[in-house]
Amino acid sequence: MRSGFTADCQARVAFEVLANRWDSVVVLTIDAHGPARPATLLARIGGISPKSLNDALRRLERNGLVERRAYREAPPRVDYALTEAGAALLEPMQAMGEWATRYADVVTDAQARFAEPSRP
Repeated sequence: MRSGFTADCQARVAFEVLANRWDSVVVLTIDAHGPARPATLLARIGGISPKSLNDALRRLERNGLVERRAYREAPPRVDYALTEAGAALLEPMQAMGEWATRYADVVTDAQARFAEPSRP
């Protein structure tokens, strides 16, 4: 059923949850390797700053997609795992990845054409 994606449409939540550049990468990395500490995620993802990772983890936790697990150890240890909602998001993310594989060239070509200066 099409809802028109009005301001109160629940389907918008799915797009807003992963609108940030790194959030889907973090979710996919945790899925591929299991719960992980931030330093491990930094090494596995590559190209992400510690601040960007921390921001992504906080957003994902706030949105209920990852769970922060603190352990009472010396030194203290924290890791992040997917919640049920985070794991359930993997299938739609895979579908978006398939769409991107099929249409990425179309999108980038259109962006390049749009960026070209107008010709008289």
